[in-house]
Amino acid sequence: MKDSTADREHGEEIEAALLDAELFLKYNSPQRAAARLSEAILREPRSVRLRESLRGIAAANEQKEEAARQCLALASLYIEREDFDAAQERLLEARRLDPRLSVAKGLEAIRRARRPDLAPAPTASAPHAPRRTTFAGDLSAVSIFDAVQVIENARLTGSLNIEGGRGDACKVLFNDGRIVGAEAGTQTANDALRRVLERTDGAFEFERAAQEFPVTIQAHSNTNLLLDTLRELDEESQK
Repeated sequence: MKDSTADREHGEEIEAALLDAELFLKYNSPQRAAARLSEAILREPRSVRLRESLRGIAAANEQKEEAARQCLALASLYIEREDFDAAQERLLEARRLDPRLSVAKGLEAIRRARRPDLAPAPTASAPHAPRRTTFAGDLSAVSIFDAVQVIENARLTGSLNIEGGRGDACKVLFNDGRIVGAEAGTQTANDALRRVLERTDGAFEFERAAQEFPVTIQAHSNTNLLLDTLRELDEESQK
């Protein structure tokens, strides 16, 4: 009974936000409509309806960066739901909105999900089982914030591995969607996370883990942790 009540409350909250946004649009106030939807998305980040509505408003009002950001988030949600046609459509729309974006990794992730038989098979001499990659992308197209949000929303346990680009290989460790550690070269914990957040390029992939990781980073919120770390880096750069 509790679960059904919670689901109904979530549905009512989403409906209320959508109705409020529609009302704001009726009175020619798209900024307030977008703000209302953004507020609701903070509480319901996995709502496709909220994100689709915000995407449409942003695109209609020439807010191309916001529209592209919602397209990328929607693509990840659609991939999780195995709605690959919708995911591909949103990736291509993100590219049209911002031609600087590279969505090749996202399209490749869709291809692999649709046809797992086309993925390279492990060699007989491999000393370990194949990695369980959940999703992959490129930091030049998908920000570290968006990647973390997908992991947090899905409550995944595993490591976000980043390779290539300018910088050493590094990783961020998650338990049930919460950041609990990081590694970058010889650095670990918060020092390593700082190096991760300085990365703006390189390919990433999320590898699921069967066991939780030891906690070396204590944080109540991924968002607050990332913002506090970015603030520290900004303060250092101004010294």
